[in-house]
Amino acid sequence: MLTIDAKGIYYRDLNNKVREAVAKGEKEIFLKNINGQYYIGDGLRGDVKITIEGVPGNDLAAFMDGPTIIIKNNAQDNIANTMNSGKVIVHGDAGDVLGYGMRGGKLHIRGNVGYRVGIHMKGYKKQNPIIIAGGKAGDFFGEYMAGGVLILLGLDGDNKRPLVGDYLGTGMHGGVIFIRGDVDKKGCGAEVGITDLNEEDKKFLKEHLEDYCKDFNLKTEDIMKSGFKKLTPASLRPYGNLYAY
Repeated sequence: MLTIDAKGIYYRDLNNKVREAVAKGEKEIFLKNINGQYYIGDGLRGDVKITIEGVPGNDLAAFMDGPTIIIKNNAQDNIANTMNSGKVIVHGDAGDVLGYGMRGGKLHIRGNVGYRVGIHMKGYKKQNPIIIAGGKAGDFFGEYMAGGVLILLGLDGDNKRPLVGDYLGTGMHGGVIFIRGDVDKKGCGAEVGITDLNEEDKKFLKEHLEDYCKDFNLKTEDIMKSGFKKLTPASLRPYGNLYAY
């Protein structure tokens, strides 16, 4: 395993070191003393695992295609922007606009997430992007979602704030959202339909939760004991009448 000490290193220099290591065939990289450096993992391809000690900056794993990135702490905004494949695991909280236009791969967050998670998220060909957050989420969760899967678990039992903010699924016209617990229709976009899970939904959800639970040493059975709601778009063209009659 290659270790890179990022203390005091400018983000461009750090990312050049990482890209050079991957180009030379390095399969496992440990980045220590990360302190807000941007763009880690952006555009990387191949079978490589990057473990990060510290808090990386914005736009981590943008356009990434294959690698696995493990963050031992919190992470900032815009993770997995247009990510094509691979996996990002965040052991703490993460920020806003996660998975913007995400086309494939997985983003697993143990804690809370911010606003506009999954905005414009979409599948690409046979790819089906997955975002699972173990805590709570802010407003506009799943905004303009066109494909993929969002799962929100609310595991930590903090009753000081709602499980998910307002405008849930606003403009949603594809994909599916699973919320562990009740969903207030008043907080959703008009385009969203809310249903209970059928047996096929439960099987699908369990499959993805098993992978998530392996990353954080959790028990799938404990999470599945609580009820979930499934959110899907009521229309594939929610704003069609604004432009065509």
